[in-house]
Amino acid sequence: MASAALTAPARPRVPAWLWALPPVGLLGLVFLYPLALVVRQSFQPDTGGTSAQPYADVLASDAFREALWTTVWLALASTAGCLVLGFVLALVIAFVPFPGARAVSRFVDVFLSFPSFLITLALLFVYGSTGMANGLWTDVTGAAEGPFAFLTTPWGVLLAEVTYFTPFVLRPLLAAFSQLDTAQLEAASSLGARAPRIVRQVILPEALPALAAGGSLVLVLCLNEFGIVLFTGAKGVTTLPMLVYGKAILESDYPGACVVAVVNVLISVGLYGLYRVVSRRAGA
Repeated sequence: MASAALTAPARPRVPAWLWALPPVGLLGLVFLYPLALVVRQSFQPDTGGTSAQPYADVLASDAFREALWTTVWLALASTAGCLVLGFVLALVIAFVPFPGARAVSRFVDVFLSFPSFLITLALLFVYGSTGMANGLWTDVTGAAEGPFAFLTTPWGVLLAEVTYFTPFVLRPLLAAFSQLDTAQLEAASSLGARAPRIVRQVILPEALPALAAGGSLVLVLCLNEFGIVLFTGAKGVTTLPMLVYGKAILESDYPGACVVAVVNVLISVGLYGLYRVVSRRAGA
């Protein structure tokens, strides 16, 4: 029996690329094929045929340039706000002992699962035209309306995005601070260094990888945010996702909507590639 087992021919090995075919095929069917349809539609104007005219029309329009500028500055401003606020909150949670710090840290994980429109609705209940803040103001002063009307402006969108996306920076920062050697902090404190100097020279260098990774991710997410802009109802705030919605649903301009979608996807993929590079180099 042993000699027969030793002389039995070895089974042929299945090439590794054959094992990759099923998941690649499923990915192509579910994701790549619809994306290919969008790209194809972007080259098919309503007049018929195949042409790059939809790209020329959309890229030359003032609506696209304004939407692109609004998308970029909102994403950059939101990312900057998330980095600053997330860093300050992480410092407080990690290094300032207070009752409930662990519960707050756990709540951050739960907050990441919330949909973005839920945060917007919460802000509307507080700062909306008929919200709690304006209602309190009118009750106290007797005025016809309250002073809080910023939610329907770009600043309302900015506030909502900073509120929603800050935990995406806060979470990696808390993880980085949990690995920080407290002996360095104690040594710096014993040498007479005050809190601002300790933060600047000891804590901040350790936080840079987490800041870079979290900031890159938030930038990508803010670039594609749709629910917050839609639910705030901000007047005159049209981002690239909102422009896709407007052209497809309101104007029935499907080639134009596909052009904007393709541009948005290209920008997103480029920023995601940057996020991966930054995360790899930062070790986050």
